[in-house]
Amino acid sequence: MKRELHTVKKLAAELRMSVKSIQRVYRKGEIPVQWLGRMARFNVVQVRLALKRNGQGRVRHLNDKSARAARDCRQSPASRPENAPDW
Repeated sequence: MKRELHTVKKLAAELRMSVKSIQRVYRKGEIPVQWLGRMARFNVVQVRLALKRNGQGRVRHLNDKSARAARDCRQSPASRPENAPDW
């Protein structure tokens, strides 16, 4: 079986992510990348496994962050910190 290597643009379309997000995660080392000269190429199967393995912490972090933001928005003006923006 021939394994197919995708470009950043093709991988982003396959995973329904932005090109910038793909670039960010491969620069952080969160997904495997193969370099052919100066061109980055990706094996979709390996990338999906890496995202699945790494994604749980990221989802939990984002959920905690959004829950904290929602809680802050529900606070009354008297209980909010002084430097909090007035929406």
